[in-house]
Amino acid sequence: MDQIIRIGMDTSKHVFQLHGVNAAEEPVLRKKLRRQDLITFFGKLPPTVVALEACGGSHHWARLLQSLGHQVKLIAPQLAKPYVKRGKNDAADAEAICEAMSRPTMRFVPVKTADQQAALMLVGVRDRLIRQRTQLINVIRGYAAEFGLIAPTGLCRVGPLLDRVKTDETLPALARELFEMQATEYAQLQARLEEIEDRLMASHRAHEISRRLATIPGVGPIGAAMLVMKTPAPEAFRSARHFAAWLGLTPKDHSTAGKVRHGVITRAGDEALRSVLVVGATGSSGSCGAASVRRLRRGWWRCSSASRPSWSRWRWPTRSPGLPGS
Repeated sequence: MDQIIRIGMDTSKHVFQLHGVNAAEEPVLRKKLRRQDLITFFGKLPPTVVALEACGGSHHWARLLQSLGHQVKLIAPQLAKPYVKRGKNDAADAEAICEAMSRPTMRFVPVKTADQQAALMLVGVRDRLIRQRTQLINVIRGYAAEFGLIAPTGLCRVGPLLDRVKTDETLPALARELFEMQATEYAQLQARLEEIEDRLMASHRAHEISRRLATIPGVGPIGAAMLVMKTPAPEAFRSARHFAAWLGLTPKDHSTAGKVRHGVITRAGDEALRSVLVVGATGSSGSCGAASVRRLRRGWWRCSSASRPSWSRWRWPTRSPGLPGS
């Protein structure tokens, strides 16, 4: 077999499709492997460059292949898709990944360590608990309204509502019993959420860059911790503008024939991180003196939307001490 200089690998749960080329860019490897045979194959293969689509399990395989001496590059799926020639199958996907990796201007995803994935798992569990709590609160409010018991909006109003339900003797015994079950579930969710947030706060206090980020108006401890966990190395961005584009805060470009046409923000980055930054920008924009005039002319939301890209460029030098502008 000719010396393989590059391998594109399409991953799945049990089956892995490989496509390799030699120095003349000729295909010399087209192979389908089961999960248990993959490590044996790459263990015998001389060190080469392997590309995978960035997904949930790709970081695990990247670390594993790196331990075998191979260089691993992760490609965002939307960047590899244009290189699929025709049809949709594993072999075509592996060939497209191999071709996309060879482009000199291709952007790659940094490989995460196991500790980084565990930290991101902490953020994901918190997000899931918040969604479950919101769902449960809406259920409690809906059932209480059926019996004529309502409460003002706000998380702090749920406890008093449950107390009123507990002491209302006009409710049927079965309804009070079911409300008690939901109150117990709500208390358990609150306790789990407080435990997760305590861990996030401990991570925030232990990280010097996270503490610096929290000094920016509109960025709290949770947002600062998420920025540290989710943002790659600042050296990966050529400028603060590229960091704002990575977050998905820059406008879509629909320009043609020399006419500049910008639309809404691209929303191309991490949705959870962007939502935290948007809420922070919206909440703290009321303290901006000159911004109050823009809010009256454009509206509150447009004002906060206009400030988000510039705020993200402010965070970039804060996130990267030692780089120009920090």
